[in-house]
Amino acid sequence: MKDNVARIFVGFDSKEVVAYHVLTQSIIERSSIPVVFSPIVLNNLEGVFTRERNPLQSTEFSFSRFLVPYLSDYQGWSIFMDCDMLARTDIAELWALRDDRYAAMCVKHDYQPKVETKFLGQTQTKYEKKNWSSMILFNNAKCTALTKDFVNTATGLQLHQFKWLENDDQIGEVPVTWNYLVNEYDYRDDAKLVHFTDGGPYFDEYRNDDYAEEWFAMRDRMLHVQQK
Repeated sequence: MKDNVARIFVGFDSKEVVAYHVLTQSIIERSSIPVVFSPIVLNNLEGVFTRERNPLQSTEFSFSRFLVPYLSDYQGWSIFMDCDMLARTDIAELWALRDDRYAAMCVKHDYQPKVETKFLGQTQTKYEKKNWSSMILFNNAKCTALTKDFVNTATGLQLHQFKWLENDDQIGEVPVTWNYLVNEYDYRDDAKLVHFTDGGPYFDEYRNDDYAEEWFAMRDRMLHVQQK
């Protein structure tokens, strides 16, 4: 795939279908470059993703996200992002941050979650590198350790803590505004990609959170049809 086409994989969860569509619409409306979307849907990965669901995983794509380099044939770059996000600026700016010195790039969050539970009563697990993997730029040729078999058998911490890399020097840093954690961080007008990590505004208890009005406005745009 050409370098000027952003290849974006988005985690898809049957509990929050609308999230995927609103996120992709927010990217489409603001992008100045072509984008290609691939939803990571468990039903589409039969025979590829075979691991049993872990009771601690809060989304269906908690571990399948690490198949992105495999699904990209270990070629070029790909972006992965959780579905409970909203793009507020041109995704070309993120795509331009790719740096071939690194195998993967992400926001290197350093925080302790403020809540013990998140959407639908899911346990808020706490671990080193929490939320680093919720938005990753994969330099696919340097991520060959993420084989299908490894993704199916590695522990959650091996995957989410980037233990598949030789060392942390292979992880490049992306500005925090490209994975800005709603409620965990104070409101910032310059946040570029906001992440409703505790729960999206489509869940009643989070409908008044920061950036929720923007999410609902984008949902309305996603549903738009021009009538006669």
